[in-house]
Parts: sequence; structure tokens; C-alpha cells
Amino acid sequence: MASMEYENKYYELGYKSVMGIDEAGRGPLAGPLVVAGVIFPKGYENSLINDSKQLSEAKRESLYEVIKKDALHIIVKIIDERTIDKLDIYHATKWAMEEIVKEANDKCDAVLVDAMKIEVKDKEILPLVHGDALSTSIAGASIIAKVTRDHIMYELDKKYPEYDFKNNKGYGTKKHMEAIDKYGIRECHRMSFAPVYKAASQMKLDI
Repeated sequence: MASMEYENKYYELGYKSVMGIDEAGRGPLAGPLVVAGVIFPKGYENSLINDSKQLSEAKRESLYEVIKKDALHIIVKIIDERTIDKLDIYHATKWAMEEIVKEANDKCDAVLVDAMKIEVKDKEILPLVHGDALSTSIAGASIIAKVTRDHIMYELDKKYPEYDFKNNKGYGTKKHMEAIDKYGIRECHRMSFAPVYKAASQMKLDI
């Protein structure tokens, strides 16, 4: 269960503020990548905040509002599909996380990141495997990122209902792949991802 254990270790060492960073949307074939950074007050506790993947949609939406109210600072980066195609998903994620740390500037002096090694000058950064299940700050960031991205996908679903984005969130489900075969590729698809690239090649699209 996520807790403030790692954050408190930094506070005990004299650090004044700790940010947690996580992302949503590395794997989907469509839609943006969303990366979020969250700073909770020193001593903050909320046992309900956990890895967003372990929460129901209703619980995520509820905690999203709680986090927006309780957090000292929240920074969100939305990385569009063409940037993902240009940088690749790993480097797009790394770049966005580093940009969040830079933007936070003196708001934090230590950073906890979910399983991504990033480097920013003069910042203490600790990557944690399964960090969204260990750190309340990372878990909070995962909820902000996930809910933000889900809302974007709901809007894309209104624009392109045939792809069922409201349910698959852009992942390569059977229904999504069948829709690509039938209706083709849209600008919200990530051309650099193999299934999309393959479909575009078969359709002889300019890629």
C-alpha cells in the first residue's frame, strides 16, 4: 500500500519538499501521453491514495478531486502523438518527467519517480520500481495522470465513436484493431507504434 515512507525519509534528512512523478498512456496505440507531478504537504496522509491501476474509475475520479484540493503543487504535461512518434515513447516520457522537475524548480528539492531514471541538475531523484504502489506522492501523480488522460480519451470517443476509445482508452483491443482495419488511421493514432505503422503501410498511407 502506498505510504509517505520514502517522502518521510527525505524529510528526516532535511529536505523541505518532495515531488512524486508518474505517467499514464505509455502503451496505447492512440491518444497522448500524460505525465504528472504532485507535491503533498509534509506529514500528509491519505490511506485511500494508491496506484491508479488498482482503483475503480469512480474511486479515481473521487481521489482526483481530493488530490487537487490537498496537494501543494500539481504539474501536468500532455505529450501529443506526433511528439511521441518523433522522440519514441521512452524518451518522450523521460523528457516530460525532466521538464516537470525543471518547472517545479525550487518548489521541491527531492523527487520520487515511478521506475524511470531521469536526471536534472541539483535535484535529488530516486526512481522506484512499482513506485505508484509504494509512495503516496507517486500514487497521487498516477491518479492525476490517469484521470486527465481518460478525460481526453472520452472526448476523442465523441469525435471517433467507431474506435470505442471510451472503453479501450486507445489500447490495441480487438474492437480497436477491427475499427482500424475498417475505418483507417486517425491523427490521434501513434504512427510509430508497430500495429498502427503496419496498418498504415497496408493502406499505403504516407508515413
